[in-house]
Amino acid sequence: MKIKITGIGSYIPEKKVSNIDFSNHVFLNEDGTTFGYPNDVVIKKFKSITGIEHRRYADDNLNSSDLAFLASKKAIENAAIDPETIDYIIFAHNFGDVNHGTTQSDTLPSLATRVKHKLQIKNPKCVAYDILFGCPGWIEGVLQANAYIKSGMAKRCLVIGSETLSRVVDDHDRDSMIYSDGAGASIIEASDDDETGLLSYESGTYAMDEANYLFFGKSYNPELDPDTRYIKMHGRKIYEFALTTVPAAMKSCLDKSGIAIDDVKKILIHQANEKMDEAIIQRFYKLYDRPVPQDIMPMSIHELGNSSVATVPTLFDLLIRDQIKDQKINKGDVLLFASVGGGMNVNAFVYRY
Repeated sequence: MKIKITGIGSYIPEKKVSNIDFSNHVFLNEDGTTFGYPNDVVIKKFKSITGIEHRRYADDNLNSSDLAFLASKKAIENAAIDPETIDYIIFAHNFGDVNHGTTQSDTLPSLATRVKHKLQIKNPKCVAYDILFGCPGWIEGVLQANAYIKSGMAKRCLVIGSETLSRVVDDHDRDSMIYSDGAGASIIEASDDDETGLLSYESGTYAMDEANYLFFGKSYNPELDPDTRYIKMHGRKIYEFALTTVPAAMKSCLDKSGIAIDDVKKILIHQANEKMDEAIIQRFYKLYDRPVPQDIMPMSIHELGNSSVATVPTLFDLLIRDQIKDQKINKGDVLLFASVGGGMNVNAFVYRY
């Protein structure tokens, strides 16, 4: 039995925020001091490292579960299924629904339950729950759906990744420019087609020295309420961790599949940071003593920023719909999905399209 992605959909917010929109921000160091150089220098350095020029923010009246609902409707339509036949709704996020103007997380009821309600699914045997797995949450949701289906517990699952990171950022932290909002959703089900589908996977959590590389902390502005928390990260440590662990996980996953490195057509990696993603791919191919093929890594981060759990399914949706310049996939192509994020969690799967 092969497990396939039979439907895919995404919701990309219309509000576009450019780098220049940060020109008047007061960016501070962790100790509250100023950088000592103007914001145009900060923005130029930021662009050269991350590759981000624009990012998308959700409308004030939309929460993460709303974005997820809109993406899920597209995935259900794409799969041409009756939503009443969905056995599991698996919703990957990190911060719940966060109303505009606050940083407070709302997860009661679960976001998966909210999506089920918005979809008006009446079937009580459609089980809905959330997972917190950092940026690799959507991939982990796919792996959970794979386990449910192969065990006979389910025939069809809806796996969602959605986030509104723009509402949990510290405006005084230059890392706030990285984050964005969005949602991606997928229908996962069993298939009789032995030629295509999920071929292998790898997943792991590193929690000894790495557990707190991403965390919730106070603003860099000492005049603000210290009890109000924002997403924070130790960027250099994450970068070094990712360059070591992600290529190794990708290699382990690919080797399990029996697919040769030269047969991989595209690598869909979490859109975290362009320079980091490029370095991961270079190290991955170095493990096989191969040069990096041209156009192997489609990118959406330049225009969409880092929307955490939404980046990979959104990237896949855009790729399928020929919305990424000079990038295309064809039936039979082997794709390698991979992600890294808070936890610290790393995962990957090999998929024949």
